[in-house]
Amino acid sequence: MEYLIRGDLCFSIDAAHIETKEDAYLHVKDGKCIATYENVSAELSSLEIKDYRGNLILPGMVDLHLHAPQYAYRGTKMDLPLLDWLNINTFPEEAKYENVDYAKAAYENFVEDLKESPTTRAVIFATMHKDATLCLMDLLEKTGLNTMVGKVNMDRNSPDYLTEHSAEESLKNTVNWLEEIPQDYQHCHPILTPRFTPTCSDTLMEGLGKLMRERNLPLQSHLSENKAEIEWVKELCPDAKNYGDSYDRYGLLNRTVMAHCVHTEEEELELLMQRGTFICHCPQSNTNLQSGVSPVKHFLKRGAKLGLGTDVAGGANLSMFRAMTDAIQASKLRNCLLEEKDSALNLEEAFYMATLSGGQFFGKVGSFLPGYDADILVFERKRKGVRKETLLERLEMLLYTEKELFDLKAKFVQGRRIL
Repeated sequence: MEYLIRGDLCFSIDAAHIETKEDAYLHVKDGKCIATYENVSAELSSLEIKDYRGNLILPGMVDLHLHAPQYAYRGTKMDLPLLDWLNINTFPEEAKYENVDYAKAAYENFVEDLKESPTTRAVIFATMHKDATLCLMDLLEKTGLNTMVGKVNMDRNSPDYLTEHSAEESLKNTVNWLEEIPQDYQHCHPILTPRFTPTCSDTLMEGLGKLMRERNLPLQSHLSENKAEIEWVKELCPDAKNYGDSYDRYGLLNRTVMAHCVHTEEEELELLMQRGTFICHCPQSNTNLQSGVSPVKHFLKRGAKLGLGTDVAGGANLSMFRAMTDAIQASKLRNCLLEEKDSALNLEEAFYMATLSGGQFFGKVGSFLPGYDADILVFERKRKGVRKETLLERLEMLLYTEKELFDLKAKFVQGRRIL
């Protein structure tokens, strides 16, 4: 499979620069980006040209953190802080996923909307239920999206109707889930998923660390999201140096996404950087659940691995464009209210986090640089504007206005058109 895509290209080359190429060509071969050109050479003239002249061509968005079973109740009970929200909203709903018919109906809605969104890669929480999680993975595999899905582990401090009653039970359920995943899946893959330290015993964490190493699996969880949560972890793990250490002592920070890190201090940040852990910033959720504003610009300047997440249903929708603009706006508030110097993100940095930076969790993903996977979005302007805009301005307008001004015309994952 080899072709050229013609249009107005925008892609990150680093945190400070978005490359823009008006009426240019992207060369795709075997699912990879080969190069970009201003003109087509004679030797490439025989290739198919997918002609999207006048349209914006972007890399696919990478959502590093969201909860599929929470999609059904997004936008409800948003006045509650995190721990109350979990007990009143999340846990009763997730318990329903023991019923596979209910899970399938809910997941079909989620998967359909995710496919039609700008997201091409996602790291997803399911529930603790094996069969429902397998159902979600099957639905996602059929979309062609590249995703990682985790069966949740939780064996303590959880309601009786939503808990695995021992570490041994939780680990057995996890192994059974892993063994039942079809071996021929190409797009949807497993990721270990302890919900967070408060709901996972030391024995369970130790077992997940062993499983992670034996099967060479990635892992996702939550970290330093909420002050009450952090105090709870101090009570549960009095010998841990910090919240991050409650994972690290079992080897759980390598090849890992940790969502939030709103209140991560320097010692914990240093640990995450040493382990190569990805921090996933979820600004809409952190605002809705009254958790705070992550010092994400500081993380960026320190060189931490960063990405963005919608965190459905703490976040109310699947829009990674909204995640970018929320990140910018939240950082401006932090800059203003805390009177910090240079803590506000700009367009280039937010776009980098949603594409090239977060994409590194999947490999060479999130840019049109040579050798990167050809995850591609094509956006068409609904109507012509009255003013002349630069390509960068058009990109910014897309991120802030989304469907008001633009339609998603085509979507490719590893060179395959899926929409």
